[in-house]
Amino acid sequence: MAILSGNESITAPAAAPAPLRRAWLPRNVNPSGVVAMLFLVLATIYFLLPLYWLLISSTKDTGDLFNTYGFWFGTHNSFFTNIQGVFSEEDGIFTHWLLNSAIYAGISAIAATAISVMAGYALAKFEFRGRNLIFAMVLGALLVPSTALALPLYILMSKWGLTNTYWSVLLPSMVSPFGVYLSRIYITSSVPGELLDAARVDGTGEFRAFAVIALPLMRPALITVFLFQFVAIWNNFFLPLVMLSDNQFYPLTVGLQTWYSRAGGASSNNLLYALVVIGSLISVAPLIAGFLALQRYWRGGLAAGGVKG
Repeated sequence: MAILSGNESITAPAAAPAPLRRAWLPRNVNPSGVVAMLFLVLATIYFLLPLYWLLISSTKDTGDLFNTYGFWFGTHNSFFTNIQGVFSEEDGIFTHWLLNSAIYAGISAIAATAISVMAGYALAKFEFRGRNLIFAMVLGALLVPSTALALPLYILMSKWGLTNTYWSVLLPSMVSPFGVYLSRIYITSSVPGELLDAARVDGTGEFRAFAVIALPLMRPALITVFLFQFVAIWNNFFLPLVMLSDNQFYPLTVGLQTWYSRAGGASSNNLLYALVVIGSLISVAPLIAGFLALQRYWRGGLAAGGVKG
């Protein structure tokens, strides 16, 4: 061990060099966070750009729609005139298509949500033979594209005499493998088995325990399944196209496509093309309103604190 004399001093070891940072970044700013934020901003612009084009184009008359810059307003604001035109075309057939879409999406989404939640609850909370096999079949159904099922469904509905009716679209849309999968996963993690066991000890029946205890805890899953199914059915095009031949049963997707086909694109029939543009904007409005109205219910952790550790 070395002995220091009075004239010698002990120097502190040199501090480790600070990590290099970009000179243009302020302190406490993570470069990876900046990159992630930039990516999200670009993705937001990418997804909102078609909606912005719809909003701008819906304010133009047929002349401005084809003779002005697509991403800026025209010389005249014809928004309300265009709305009046789309609802008066062909004796108000657009209103009928709008109601049809609401019937298909609303009834099917409610039924699919109820079936999915009950099936997911049974798969998550009950032990029975074949449970894992059934869940594996549900997962397999997720991998089958809906377009591949359209022809078999048409043959089945044709044998039952249901083609070209509301039931031909409603019945296939009431089954949601994704809803069953999501419900089972959510119920397994968010509905404590101890609460259900305590209810059974108190003499509560299984259905009452499901309705009174489990359902309130499953509200985020209910809203999520409903919204996913509602949007999927509202935007469904191929199934109604295969099943329906009478335009009185068309939803908005098929109805607007018939107008666009008759318009011959963006050059033959300017009036019909303009009606397709404003009709497309109107068809998006219920989806936006539904998300804004139901987004406050998307909250997790409702079961936190329900059972003491």
